[in-house]
Amino acid sequence: MAELRELIGREGERLTPRVRAAARYALDHPNEVALNPVATLARNSNVAAATFIRLAQSLGCEGYSDLQRLFREPLQHAGQPSFPERIRHFGGEETLDNPDDPSQVLRAFSQANMVSLEHLCADADRLPLRAAIELIEQSPLVHVVGLRRSYAVAAYLAYALNRVGCPTVHINGLGGGISEQASIAGVGHLLIAVSFPPYAGDTLQVCEQLSRRGVKRLALTNSIFSPIAQGADLVLEVNDAELLGFRSLCAAMSLAQTLAMGVAFSKRGKQSPDAAETFRSGLEDVDC
Repeated sequence: MAELRELIGREGERLTPRVRAAARYALDHPNEVALNPVATLARNSNVAAATFIRLAQSLGCEGYSDLQRLFREPLQHAGQPSFPERIRHFGGEETLDNPDDPSQVLRAFSQANMVSLEHLCADADRLPLRAAIELIEQSPLVHVVGLRRSYAVAAYLAYALNRVGCPTVHINGLGGGISEQASIAGVGHLLIAVSFPPYAGDTLQVCEQLSRRGVKRLALTNSIFSPIAQGADLVLEVNDAELLGFRSLCAAMSLAQTLAMGVAFSKRGKQSPDAAETFRSGLEDVDC
């Protein structure tokens, strides 16, 4: 399944919009693909059965049954439901009976946040975290961009990376000068782009601008089909629950913390014992 996700990510740009919709639904609902015939899948997804068959063929399968076997294989080891399935099961997409009751709102958001974190924890082994940390370490200067709801994640990540000794610039677009802020990035630098639906136009602009300059990109986003994932050197998929039109930031913030602390511990591991102990003592004072 990991190889299949990578293949879909690489081939995503050449797929038609309908086939991309089928691929997105399949990745979001793997258990449905594994357990249902194509007619049932088409009815549940509102995507034509022929489109799922074209998806299978575009990925090198002879037909839907071959694609289905790939989705069935993980069920032999674990039946972990996908994130959208878990959100629906735990009520993260339900409306509130009494939105005027703050305690009910708190319980609903807390429940959705817990599902988000549980899903992130379950996906920890398949996330390319070590590769992401290496990308950050190898860059002489890291640039972080994330606007609108992603702003808090980007601001925190830039702060935390600087605190652990990784030179980082936060591209925040203050004063409308986002292009000018991004223009200092050059070959060998790394852009960490953070964006979730609806994707901020200025974030996409920065990604395109720096891609033309040969800057590497690490994308923190919800899907390999995200526009900031297209052309990225590495993608970290993270999903937060949505309730009443508001998306949580718990999982995204946890991932940002992991990257910063991963860089910190990697630096410590490469130092001499005495230097590592000094670094550890200093790390205890870092407010991350």
